[in-house]
Amino acid sequence: MQVNPSMQLNGWFVAIVLALVILWKIDLLATLLNLKSLVPEIPAAFRSLIDEETYAQSQDYTRAKAILGIGEGILSLVILLIFWWLGGFGWLDEKVRALGHGPIVTGVFYIGALIVALQVISLPFDLYDTFGLEERFGFNKSTFAIWLGDRVKGAILGALLGIPLLAGLLWIFQTVPMAWLWGWILVTGFSLVLAYIAPTWIMPLFNKFEPLEEGSLKQSIHEMSVKCDFPLKEVSVMDGSKRSAKSNAFFTGFGNNKRIALFDTLIANHTEPELVGVLAHEIGHFKKRHIVKSLVVGTLTTGAMFFLLGLMMNNRALFDAFGVKETSIYVSLVLFGILMSPLNEVLSVAGNWMSRKHEFEADAYAAEVTGNPQAMSDALLKLSRDNLSNLTPHPFYVFLNYTHPPVVERIGALGKLNTRPAGSGAHP
Repeated sequence: MQVNPSMQLNGWFVAIVLALVILWKIDLLATLLNLKSLVPEIPAAFRSLIDEETYAQSQDYTRAKAILGIGEGILSLVILLIFWWLGGFGWLDEKVRALGHGPIVTGVFYIGALIVALQVISLPFDLYDTFGLEERFGFNKSTFAIWLGDRVKGAILGALLGIPLLAGLLWIFQTVPMAWLWGWILVTGFSLVLAYIAPTWIMPLFNKFEPLEEGSLKQSIHEMSVKCDFPLKEVSVMDGSKRSAKSNAFFTGFGNNKRIALFDTLIANHTEPELVGVLAHEIGHFKKRHIVKSLVVGTLTTGAMFFLLGLMMNNRALFDAFGVKETSIYVSLVLFGILMSPLNEVLSVAGNWMSRKHEFEADAYAAEVTGNPQAMSDALLKLSRDNLSNLTPHPFYVFLNYTHPPVVERIGALGKLNTRPAGSGAHP
């Protein structure tokens, strides 16, 4: 490749380069502020739970993750700008066109090649993150065989699901009137189907899920689901310890097919009241209709994006800015994705704000229905300690990146709640 003489330094070129650089600088500023906010004193709420050594380790972990993120961000931006400046987008288009296939197959090759390149760039960082950084702080439990198997399975699954979806989108924009509307419908339908089948068909490819064994915990969880009128079909235990020492829980399913999955590490490290509080928190997301709200907002946002995509399809000035000689649907998709990255950042900030609001509401629901906010607070404290979470994040970094409120804020909110004791008849 060499600098493409057909590339024009027009308004699109200047605007996109400036936006990408400004976004990177904002992210860098937020990360630096977050590092500066690290303080040597343990926050008061944690003094009874975390020792000086663990607290210092959590700060070292925050610094290490930040440095890795900064390095990956710089490299990704530099590679994109160099590839762009050398005419890489136009060069790749000429190469795939020379294969002599139709526009749909050519488009799959073009976009597929870019995706593979992105994955190759990210692999060294992923490898170091798992076996260097996470290993150093005692989190990694994965072997290289498991790590490699996950990537191979992920690539095969991505191809099996992604290629038909991409081909469908290319065909729609190639042949169907009001293509943006039908593309929106296709992606929305695909996402819903994927969310429905993932717990049964996809997640078990990577982790083992077993029903929670009979006993006091299962009985308490069942009683809580009945109390909340929550149609819980199954409580599963996921072998999270196969890959990491970190803990989590999540909710899946639609209609009367709802399931809660608890990491085995979560069960091992928490008391029964704390686990019931975590369950009640997950039920709170359902009872407060957070899943539905997020789905509606996500669907409408996707629709707006497809509408804009329809307006920007085959924009000659945009192709000139990237040095691509011939317009096409598939290159339009790629260029639109780059063009929309600043808007996506803004939307992600708004989405994170909504997610943090939902977490506060789910915490309050859990405290009310259990009548035991202290159990939820203890669970949050232990999760933060065991996951080496940053206990003093900078507000600007939280504003940009956090989907969950800082744990100190969540505990403070729980401490202000007035709840009746469990068994007093309190009901959400």
